[in-house]
Amino acid sequence: MNTPAQASSSPADASVASDVSDAPDAEAIYAILKVAVAAWLAGMADRRPALVGIHTGGAWLAERLHRDLCPDSPLGFLSSAFHRDDFAHRGLRTGTGSGAGKTRIGFEVAGADILLIDDILYTGRTVRAAINELYDYGRPRSVELAVLLDRGGRELPVQAGLCGARIPLQPAQGFVLSRLAEGGFSLTVERA
Repeated sequence: MNTPAQASSSPADASVASDVSDAPDAEAIYAILKVAVAAWLAGMADRRPALVGIHTGGAWLAERLHRDLCPDSPLGFLSSAFHRDDFAHRGLRTGTGSGAGKTRIGFEVAGADILLIDDILYTGRTVRAAINELYDYGRPRSVELAVLLDRGGRELPVQAGLCGARIPLQPAQGFVLSRLAEGGFSLTVERA
């Protein structure tokens, strides 16, 4: 049986982006994700779920969804850096500005319903690392994953319950989410 969030979280499916110039419309995809998140939040009316964004793109999305849909809900940010299985290769990647790239959770995680938000779902390794980081702060009641884009190529059994679009890419390509000065988003396809 589908819950309202599941029924309205069907993302737009697209053909494989084959060229670096095949950049999807980030704002249109955000609008689809926003509808799915709104439906999920409506299904949680008797609770007060927290939004937690994974740095960096997921943090931007969490901030905007929080502002657009649930400004009274708790908001937090996670760095998955210390729990990544490729930490030796990647190191600590952080954004710019005060507090950028750091885990900041100002609410009680234990027993909370959490909407974990990321920009691009690929292998599942970032999400796995983020969940490990989240559990360092307590055991949530539930965790639901929302992503702007699912690009395929999973290496771990991770699936987003809420997704703006599924757009497969070739392994040698990657989506890059950018936040524009006015607060909107843009996507580019780059060679990995």
